[in-house]
Amino acid sequence: MRLAGNGLVLREWERGDLAAMVEVFDDPDVAYWTPLVTPFDLDAAEAYLDRAHSDNGRVHLAITTDGERPLGEVMLSQEAAFVGYVVGAASRGQGLAARAVRLMTEYAHNVAGLPRVILEIEPDNAASNGVARRSGYQLTDLPLNVVTDKGREVRLRTWEHLAELG
Repeated sequence: MRLAGNGLVLREWERGDLAAMVEVFDDPDVAYWTPLVTPFDLDAAEAYLDRAHSDNGRVHLAITTDGERPLGEVMLSQEAAFVGYVVGAASRGQGLAARAVRLMTEYAHNVAGLPRVILEIEPDNAASNGVARRSGYQLTDLPLNVVTDKGREVRLRTWEHLAELG
């Protein structure tokens, strides 16, 4: 699968991307804000790639600007109508996350047929809250979703994007 637009090419992860996955995912901010394992080494990358290629109802795509070098990831869980994303530390501040989320959201609505897509973000995660806003998501009034991740209680706000009717 490949999606192109917004100055990006989103493509499936490949075996040759394992070192790039480590570079993107083995980061203290990624470890703190996401459920990805830490440390994220080559073994973790290989296990992640295997899960990403399994038929688990999720679409995991590397974020690239050239169709080659991965700078991050955007993921869609079709069952939960949920989008998640990570941008590597070296590539932050370029609007990659918002552009990738917009592209994946278009796919979710127009190809996967999902009328509502959500993001779940901690209130203190200013960068991700900004991505949600720039991607056209609206904060809902749903109660916080409280989960435990890596021994830490995580409180998540729900943002939603609704398909345009018509």
